[in-house]
Amino acid sequence: MSFATRRAAITSISALSAAAAAAAAALSYHTIQTSKPKKMLPSYEATFSVPLECDACINDIKDALSKLDGITSTTFSLPHRLVSITSTTPPSTLISTIQSTGRDAILRGSGNPNSAAVCILEIPPSPPNSTPPISKPKHDSPVRGLARLITLSEKLTLLDMTLTAVPEGRYTVSVRRTGDISHGKASLGSIYTGEDGDREGELGVLSIDEQGRGNLVAEIGWRVWELVGRGICVERIAGDESGSGPAEVVGVVARSAGVWENEKVVCGCSGKTVWEEREEMVARGML
Repeated sequence: MSFATRRAAITSISALSAAAAAAAAALSYHTIQTSKPKKMLPSYEATFSVPLECDACINDIKDALSKLDGITSTTFSLPHRLVSITSTTPPSTLISTIQSTGRDAILRGSGNPNSAAVCILEIPPSPPNSTPPISKPKHDSPVRGLARLITLSEKLTLLDMTLTAVPEGRYTVSVRRTGDISHGKASLGSIYTGEDGDREGELGVLSIDEQGRGNLVAEIGWRVWELVGRGICVERIAGDESGSGPAEVVGVVARSAGVWENEKVVCGCSGKTVWEEREEMVARGML
């Protein structure tokens, strides 16, 4: 057999292998393309663990997500029980939409590597005397919520914050100079506006309803890496009399997994599955 003949045979086998691999992938993943988002924001990809059992699960979630604006594509994997969504929609909205179908959802990763962060918000361990602590629910956890940060572009980050069990009222959200939450905003330092003072340290205003829940979604002019290690302070607006009095919750921004960076099913530290960990976080008020 000549060299040219052998090369043609190898090329043919490689093409067949590639086709077989593509066919196998098609059996595992179902990708659904939707219309372009109405709001011209940079999109990001997020992956979620979802207990998918069959095509009916996919169809139910597909129908629920189709009612949201900003979704460009959705990919489902039955073998891995994963849903990947590319959109401009906040993660909290995607999670609640999937949950509306009767199935749970856990965010496994979002954005590119080193472009996502998370901040667990809680009552300060030693609240200042001037700020009465927020009443604790039955589970007696100091945690009151979670903030997710996802890079959308070079100088634009998506902030998705949810709070629970907080007195009704209006609260300001700000970035603080340090990550020391031992004495609440007193130890977090002043509002941080970046090393050059050209960033907006006040991120927005969050309203808490009668049930003690509130959500803030905002596009902020920060890079995620600039916020990692900094504090976040959520404090009642002075003069707001709609709630039971002044209150604050604080947290430290920490890096979180980008899309496809977190493939664990069982935690190496606790030995718990991702679903057991989620139940524990819900009980603590984090979700």
